Amino acid sequence: MDVLGIEVETSLVRRWATWLAPACQPFFLTVTEAAELGLTPESPPHDLSPELRDTYEVWNLAKDLEAVWLDEDAFHAQPREVRARLVLSQVRHRRGAVPSITDWADILDAQVLREQADGHRFVWWPTLVTHHLEAVLERVLGEWQLPCQRMSVPEEIWRAASSILPNARALSGTFASGSRGSSIARGSATYCFATVMAAAGVHDADDEPFDAWLAAHCTAGGSDDLPGTVLVWRDADGNNTHAAVTIGGGWALHKPGQEWLSPRQVLTVPDLIRLAPPGVTLHRYSLQDVDARTALEPA
Repeated sequence: MDVLGIEVETSLVRRWATWLAPACQPFFLTVTEAAELGLTPESPPHDLSPELRDTYEVWNLAKDLEAVWLDEDAFHAQPREVRARLVLSQVRHRRGAVPSITDWADILDAQVLREQADGHRFVWWPTLVTHHLEAVLERVLGEWQLPCQRMSVPEEIWRAASSILPNARALSGTFASGSRGSSIARGSATYCFATVMAAAGVHDADDEPFDAWLAAHCTAGGSDDLPGTVLVWRDADGNNTHAAVTIGGGWALHKPGQEWLSPRQVLTVPDLIRLAPPGVTLHRYSLQDVDARTALEPA
């Protein structure tokens, strides 16, 4: 399956389906809401995998919400009014994966979607995804991201970048949890800062503090046309919001977000800069080459 210009293995596509539409999913409610709907929150709380935390955007949720876990049969066994209130409460609490029916009526059976809850919103279940798997995943993963352009990067650019970014090529055009390639792609670099560090040769980059690494291995300033310029966007309070690294020739590697649906992709530097949200400032740093960084490592 091709997604955003990246060929994805069938095994990962199957995992995506279970992350988007698990057999049992959480509905987040206040204690009062749960009681009014006749539902019982799980105690102790069910442990959400990192992938499901991404799917349901749990970082948006209030801390005092409880989780009610329902499988597809249990959900549909509820009265229509309960299902409608349950789904609308997820929109109100800003849980992810509660799409609009109008956005999906061209792929899925609109009547089935309308009968699920309030007639305007729905939640993903395996039966919705199974028969339209590729079409659903292509839209879910591709609706807000540009295609990866790694195949447009000339061979000489990759060769020139390899001394300073030894893992950049292996990481480019991969998704976390192993779309293809080496253990570098499968294991680490699940968010933007870790992707930059992993491209530069850092092992277990997810566990490395980005600011400490930046201070130790980079100097201020850099050129977008040369490999190894680290691009860091910061908000008005000076907090890092995103990072990428140039591979030369006006190309850059980044991971748009921490979610499982976000690939490690190559874009042109101008395209990457245009993607930045308002209110952030771009800073540039020059990465030392591998030999210089190794010389500075403690014995």
